[in-house]
Amino acid sequence: MKLWQKKTPLDARIEAFTVGDDPQLDQRLIPYDCTASIAHAKMLEKINVLTSQEAGKLEKELNRIMQMHENGKFTITMDQEDCHTAIENHLTKKLGDLGKKIHTARSRNDQVLTALRLYYKESLAQCEEKIEKVIAALRHISGNFGTIQFPGYTHTRKAMVADMAMWTGAFEESMLDNIKLLRCCVDLNNQSPLGTGAGYGVPMEVDRDYTACVLGFSRVQNSPIYVQNSRGKFENTTVHALSQIMLDLNRMASDMILFSIPDLGFFVLPDAFCTGSSIMPQKKNPDVLELVRARYHEVISNEIQLKSTTANLISGYHRDLQMTKKPVFESLDSTMDCLDIITLVLQNLKIDKENCKKALTEEVYATEKVYELVKKGMPFREAYQKIAKKYD
Repeated sequence: MKLWQKKTPLDARIEAFTVGDDPQLDQRLIPYDCTASIAHAKMLEKINVLTSQEAGKLEKELNRIMQMHENGKFTITMDQEDCHTAIENHLTKKLGDLGKKIHTARSRNDQVLTALRLYYKESLAQCEEKIEKVIAALRHISGNFGTIQFPGYTHTRKAMVADMAMWTGAFEESMLDNIKLLRCCVDLNNQSPLGTGAGYGVPMEVDRDYTACVLGFSRVQNSPIYVQNSRGKFENTTVHALSQIMLDLNRMASDMILFSIPDLGFFVLPDAFCTGSSIMPQKKNPDVLELVRARYHEVISNEIQLKSTTANLISGYHRDLQMTKKPVFESLDSTMDCLDIITLVLQNLKIDKENCKKALTEEVYATEKVYELVKKGMPFREAYQKIAKKYD
């Protein structure tokens, strides 16, 4: 039975359309919703809505649901719509009227948001851990090959001398900035929405600070209206941070693709990381890096979808917001997959010192020659023109 079900049955086609893919998406939210429900039950006990025995029974059954989920035995059907309904239906089936009490002093609106924010916080922490592994792999390359010089490029033309420490350092610094962005997103999601109902509060005294503390939120989100208005806004910010990570991975992949082409050969990708051609037997293709590069566009398209979906809505909840879950889930999955893959590639990347040295042709030292003259007292513009004549 749906949480909002009354007398009139819903048209089957309308039901299928409005439910969408929530039953599949919500599988990952089951443990978070159960965790939030346990905290809520404890709060209801604290304000004397539930007895300690009732709260204990609910906690025990909610823990059982989490165990069933872990074993792949807790399902969500279309008629249940989402994990929240599936969980409450299970509690009612097992505990009778006690199961019906769990929804006291909350709406599915704040219930959804609480589960989502717990999930986002944990996922973003995992994302940071994966970034740290990328940084460690970059530092390993720098430590072992950092002094190897190769041409740096501007406009895809040889420019000046660079080295591997400079290349790895660029991505290391950017990844550290990405961690700052992720932590900002964690801080936004670290506000407890539980106890704000459908966006206009709950007509009874509840202890929101208590549930926030039990669930590990740093604070409560005070305005019930802002709780609903922030749904989509926080998701936008989160996916934007993920897109910045993916932008770096996109550029890193592009560099590795370019530097590993046989004509340059600065980098060597393991054969086991390359795919072949169905017609050209000599091919060793960097498909894995091309797909990482492409995944960036997947994430920014999700960001655009979120920005568009949440625009032009008046304050309060709208069913449009149901559409904000999938883009975030997909972006988190893509980003973490790509961080794992880039780490693996970096850990196995080989640097060809001879090819790097061979590519350091005379023109990449042109700027150095200008500054040799400057150090001797020649004005920069005159020194520039003097050296430039050699390349006209």
